[in-house]
Amino acid sequence: MNRKEFISRFAGITGVGVLLAGCRHNPSWTAAITGANAATGHMLRNPVIGKIENTVEQKVAIIGGGVSGLSAARALHKAGIRDLVLIDLDEHIGGNAKWGENSIGAYPCGAHYVPAPDISLKEYLEFLRESEVITGFDEQGLPIYDELFVCFDPEERLYINGRWQEGLVPAFGLPADDKKQIERFLAQMNTFRYMKGTDGKDAFAIPVDRSSKDGSLTALDRQTMDQWLQQNGYSSSYLRNYVNYCCRDDYGTTVEQVSAWAGIHYYASRKGKGKNIAYSDVLTWPEGNGFLIKKLAKDLDGVVQTGCLAMDVKLEDDKVHVVYYDTRSKKYNKIIADQCIVAVPQYIASKIIKNEERAQMVNRHLNYVPWMVATLTVKQMEERDGVALSWDNVIYDSRSLGFVDDTHQYTNQFQPEKNLTYYLPLTDGSPAAERKKAREKSAEEWTKIILEDLKKVYPEIDRSVKEVKINIWGHAMAQPLPGLIHGGIREELGRSIGRRIHFANSDLAGVSLFEEAFYQGLNAASVVTNPFNQNTKA
Repeated sequence: MNRKEFISRFAGITGVGVLLAGCRHNPSWTAAITGANAATGHMLRNPVIGKIENTVEQKVAIIGGGVSGLSAARALHKAGIRDLVLIDLDEHIGGNAKWGENSIGAYPCGAHYVPAPDISLKEYLEFLRESEVITGFDEQGLPIYDELFVCFDPEERLYINGRWQEGLVPAFGLPADDKKQIERFLAQMNTFRYMKGTDGKDAFAIPVDRSSKDGSLTALDRQTMDQWLQQNGYSSSYLRNYVNYCCRDDYGTTVEQVSAWAGIHYYASRKGKGKNIAYSDVLTWPEGNGFLIKKLAKDLDGVVQTGCLAMDVKLEDDKVHVVYYDTRSKKYNKIIADQCIVAVPQYIASKIIKNEERAQMVNRHLNYVPWMVATLTVKQMEERDGVALSWDNVIYDSRSLGFVDDTHQYTNQFQPEKNLTYYLPLTDGSPAAERKKAREKSAEEWTKIILEDLKKVYPEIDRSVKEVKINIWGHAMAQPLPGLIHGGIREELGRSIGRRIHFANSDLAGVSLFEEAFYQGLNAASVVTNPFNQNTKA
């Protein structure tokens, strides 16, 4: 049964497309800001290390429990390395793929899907097979995906010109010239999707480092997407709005700032295939990519230690000394390891490595954008005209990226309440200024901002909201500004130190995608098992 048949069968039973009818009472809800322990993390600004209470020896220490760190730990565990520890500051692993749960079910606190994978990613496909996302392969070797994890229809909708339309590409109520420009743009992106460079590699690939180094292509990294659009005669405000949405969605970066190479990569890197999936499809779960985090960590009991802030990492006597602060015991401890993988963003890595040159490089080249992600528990709300409630729901020309229906993948759609997760990259000002403003807002202020936006499509939403859980991601992702992808800085920051200290994080890829972080972890693990595979610096 294909996925359209699957969801339509359940729609007849459970009433898919109705987002629940509202009650008539005064606005009443609870709101709270949740998330990582920022106050403890800020200890790295002016670190003072107390007496070391306990010291242990390990073969490998990993710092960071996001996708990269867990991917590295999983790979080392599969390679037979058991003398292994992973430490992370947060109480819950996952990094930007963290998730939460309430009485309705699970919901994402950050990343919430992965695109259909390219069939050349053998290690990634094997992980998805082990995770039972892939159920098998057909006679041509194409993966077969569990229909429960392929996004059900209706997948996406856009509220534009007073109506919900299908899909996120503006189409309803557009002038003829705008439609022609959008068609030409999409055709050009499709050409880039299957283009090869003079070196025979895909022009745009995932992971990024598998992309062509053809100079005519890498030159795109020296200009912004806005400049590229202008040079190619794209003047439509509707098209520009759509491209800006896409760049903010994947990169937290506006069209005026993002590298043209990265902007095109958003469209042209997606070329996944499968028996029952196309390149435009996505895989998703109620808890978002938290589902995959749990799969990465399933064999790592006893390896992961949460509530631990790494404060100092240095080479000493041909060993790596890692000092960390245990937030539970309030004690400083040390790990002495043969090898260490630093799987945290570079702005943190530069602080714990205590290398001033590295810190200056990070400050010059990497900018981390803050996000606000909120999950709303809602009762029934009346839908506007057009396409029914979808998995992804976007409002044209909004500062937000809209919201996802976290119950969309449930086979039983007759739910008295739903979880909706709302996404807002904070891109109005500089990242530093937006971080400061974000810290100063209360949960009530954030809730007001969210509801004012959603009232464009649900005028009486304040009568239906029961609870709002807000996550502030102060440094959610590194922005792929011009020069980051092909300017050499990623390679410089990614080099191992003394064949003992290795780095892995999606900011070293230049784009914050699950697959990139997954392969960052695999690459670091392969260097640990054979340190002479890696160019190093003293």
